[in-house]
Amino acid sequence: MIKINLIPYRAKEKKDNLKRQITIIAGALVLFLVIVVSVHVYLSFNLRKLEGTLATADARLVILNKLVGDVEKIKKDKKQLEQKLEVIHSLEVNRSFPARLLDGLNMLVPSKALWLEKLAQTGGEITIEGMAKDSGVVAQFMKSLEKAPFFSSVDLLVTREKEVVGVKLQQFIIVCGLNGKGE
Repeated sequence: MIKINLIPYRAKEKKDNLKRQITIIAGALVLFLVIVVSVHVYLSFNLRKLEGTLATADARLVILNKLVGDVEKIKKDKKQLEQKLEVIHSLEVNRSFPARLLDGLNMLVPSKALWLEKLAQTGGEITIEGMAKDSGVVAQFMKSLEKAPFFSSVDLLVTREKEVVGVKLQQFIIVCGLNGKGE
């Protein structure tokens, strides 16, 4: 009978199997490390790309904020200019009003029967002070003022008799509300 020693064969098979397992584990480890390094490189590249995009966006934000500030300043300046133009326009419209008012008053004053001593404008009212021969002349003057297009209301504040150089006259104070154009 022939005896065959199978122990070295099994030991060799175990040794070969162990080498194969070590090779597989080492290959898997190397593959794992390659995958980890690849993912790391990919993520690092994307991170740098995103940081660059963020820096560009921040720079653009600074520029846009400056532009928004400029636009706000321009809007503020425009509003101020519009207000100034509005004032200029109202001055243009009302420029001739005082001359027309005085001319109209001159036409309403009865000659040699009534004298104006003082005119004063306060806001939207004109106060007229003067002297007249009698109360009838003052009443006639007030009716004329009520019909004038410049005034919205005519009120007699004071009337009293006053003697001037031996002649009895009526001193009066009339307050007239202006029709919008005089303000």
